[in-house]
Amino acid sequence: MRIHARPKALFKDRKEAARFLLEKLSECRGLNPLVLAIPRGGVPLGRVVADGLKGELDVVLVHKIGAPGNPEYAIGAVSERGSLYTAPYASHLAISSNYWDEEVRRQVHALELKRKHYTPYRPAHGAANRVVIIVDDGIATGSTVQAAIKEVDAQRPAKVIVAAAVAPPETVELLKQEADEVVVLAIRPDFNAVGEFFEDFSQVTDEEVIHLLKSHV
Repeated sequence: MRIHARPKALFKDRKEAARFLLEKLSECRGLNPLVLAIPRGGVPLGRVVADGLKGELDVVLVHKIGAPGNPEYAIGAVSERGSLYTAPYASHLAISSNYWDEEVRRQVHALELKRKHYTPYRPAHGAANRVVIIVDDGIATGSTVQAAIKEVDAQRPAKVIVAAAVAPPETVELLKQEADEVVVLAIRPDFNAVGEFFEDFSQVTDEEVIHLLKSHV
């Protein structure tokens, strides 16, 4: 099947973007970094980066939290260990503490099931005293990545790096306040969706994620 080039495409596919990221992250080679990919789209990039840096690959599991009555409108995100990121604008929405508590409980339970599905053969890798690289194919608002950073920071890592192929400038500036380093290949003010910057942005399946993780036991 022929893939037609997209007007904004900068990368052939996720693997090509990952190779470019690997070049930017070369200083981490030999430090046994922990590469935490955000599924599902971040995992193919994470595999390339972990292999190239001779590190370990795992996933960091995060779910968005939607507004009451409008689940598509993200007001925050929570990690599998319950680390919560609340979007700044959420304070203006008069959301009850009961709603937050219930959503966190519900999403953490869903993430526990996802962890068992993705890595049934082992628990999540620990981040304590390690260089940690959080990888995704692209970052829009940054809510899920902020929750991932909180998850990692709670384990006292040596350093936290956020790496992605593309993101808007305002998101990059927000992430610079939370991570030790932010590596984004393309910072685009015309950002609308991650997929528009890839010629091939095929969906990554759960089966592919499991396969990529199994090879890094």
